Amino acid sequence: MAQSQNTPARGRPPVITRERIANAGIEMGLPNITFVGLSASLGVSHMALYKHVPSLKELKRLVAEEIFQRWEIPKVCGKGKDDLKDHLVALVTSLQDLVKSNPGLPPYLLRRSASTPQITAKIGEHHKQVADVYGIPENRARWIVATVAFHCIAVADTIYSAAENDSGLELGHVADEAEVEAEFSQGMNALIVGALFILNKNDDRVS
Repeated sequence: MAQSQNTPARGRPPVITRERIANAGIEMGLPNITFVGLSASLGVSHMALYKHVPSLKELKRLVAEEIFQRWEIPKVCGKGKDDLKDHLVALVTSLQDLVKSNPGLPPYLLRRSASTPQITAKIGEHHKQVADVYGIPENRARWIVATVAFHCIAVADTIYSAAENDSGLELGHVADEAEVEAEFSQGMNALIVGALFILNKNDDRVS
């Protein structure tokens, strides 16, 4: 019997969307992404995936960008500079968790050459919100947030990537993890206090 024209065609290939690519990449982890591996996860050929993303570099950039876009920056709120410290502390805590949960992400946040316009735009919008809410010039808001965020990301990456890469250390089960994280917190708090002191002194050397 001839197949009815209303019967859906069989064997239709899975639809490749940015969301599906990102979800599969996040599940694999940035350091582990390959074209063959991710295409297999999507149930498509790697050549089909190439039609949507031209290179492994761009594939990883897509996934990194999506991770950052899904991350919710702590809300900028308060009445003035007195609340800025609380926001910076919350930002550090959130960034620390972001880095810990997403190995391989830091270069896309720290290096302009690896970042994307969307990542840069989100960061810039946050700087503007900080300036508006806390009543400070935008260039100084950018300086203090970027200073704190840069060191937070870099140090967190060092802590967690070292644990991941050392076969003798299992992240989440090393005996000194709590101590290391406590020292990390103390160091970041000291940086925040120092940066706020410079900001409040209105040092003209800061730009």
